[in-house]
Amino acid sequence: MKDGCKGEKHCDEKKPACSKCIHHAIECDFLSTTSISPASSSVAPSPSRPSETQFRFKPSKYQPEERTPKDEAGQPSSQTVSTEVQCESPSAIPQIQDTLSFADLRLFHHFVTETYRTITDEATDHNRIWQTHVPQWGFTLPSIFHLILALAALHLGYLHPEVRDQYVMQADDHFTFGIRSVSAILSSLNSGNCQSIYMSTVLVCFVYFAHGPKPGEYLVFSETGKAEWLVLMRGVRSILMSSRDKIFTGILEVQPDRAIQGVSHLLQDELGEHQSHIQQLQRFIETQTGGSSTGQVYIGALEKLLQMFEEAYQCRSAGKDGVQLMPFVVGWIYTRPEEFISLLEAKDPVSLVVLAYWSILLKFMGSSWLMIGWDRHVIAGIHECLAPEFHKWIEWPCIQRRSQPTAR
Repeated sequence: MKDGCKGEKHCDEKKPACSKCIHHAIECDFLSTTSISPASSSVAPSPSRPSETQFRFKPSKYQPEERTPKDEAGQPSSQTVSTEVQCESPSAIPQIQDTLSFADLRLFHHFVTETYRTITDEATDHNRIWQTHVPQWGFTLPSIFHLILALAALHLGYLHPEVRDQYVMQADDHFTFGIRSVSAILSSLNSGNCQSIYMSTVLVCFVYFAHGPKPGEYLVFSETGKAEWLVLMRGVRSILMSSRDKIFTGILEVQPDRAIQGVSHLLQDELGEHQSHIQQLQRFIETQTGGSSTGQVYIGALEKLLQMFEEAYQCRSAGKDGVQLMPFVVGWIYTRPEEFISLLEAKDPVSLVVLAYWSILLKFMGSSWLMIGWDRHVIAGIHECLAPEFHKWIEWPCIQRRSQPTAR
């Protein structure tokens, strides 16, 4: 008499799960009636999980020998990661299964050995946050686990462009689950989980950047509706506003970087040129707006931008670039009042001119694989939206788009 599984009349009793259950992507209860053979290796449980929990390897649709997907014309398809935030109830989220495919294991291994190095400054990350703690949190928070796999998949796609489409599809699967998980747990934010939830939202932004520029989406404004990245950014800001003091403690406590001393002589003249052009724009706006409240919003944005340039050049003088400049680049958007953000969303021409000068900072991040092409994409979108009479006011940012950063 066959043991079989209860869900299928024609259970073939194959291990680790019967063929019918695998085909229908359901949990096979034949597993519970059979012992796991030595051949079906299991990953040792993390200390953060109950001791009786074991990971089982599951079949994966992502196999190295699979051909790259083609479109009807026979060209490699351009798979895109869906980055729209969709808030769903916890009941709508698939229950995490304690199973790993070999494809997932490869992504996890790549993250903890290679990808993490591209998103941290190892000279100052003494707590090994991205190498150790974030992956460990992933074993108890599904959003982190899936988001680090998504980022690792995109990194592998960057390193191996000939099979990028395959990795993008893997990233898409993990990103979809990850972002839904983040949306579901935001309502349960507390002092015990605020650090891991915050890092989840940071990972969401990293994955968005890593996927590369999308037509019609320019970070803080869009050709249609709300800008996707801005929605994500507001999620990060809401968490910081409610739990900042609890987030930046312990292993996430911000440590001063003693390598940052000031702007080097080699970069001082270059910084001075940027400051001069921004100050010219300030004077123009002051004469055009006559001290109005909206004019003060523009001026405030430019004054903060001057400060961000100074701090970014101090970092560059210390040999730091790429994602190490993220706090200054993203920080400028984060600290802008909602009135200025609303002007950008409405494609107000003066606010777009101000944004064009901010896009220069994106160029300095281009040494990171995450940020390749973003500066050119944003300034091109701004140029497209502006009427011809405003084009002369973004000549300097456009020139910078074509130039290379000065060597330090």
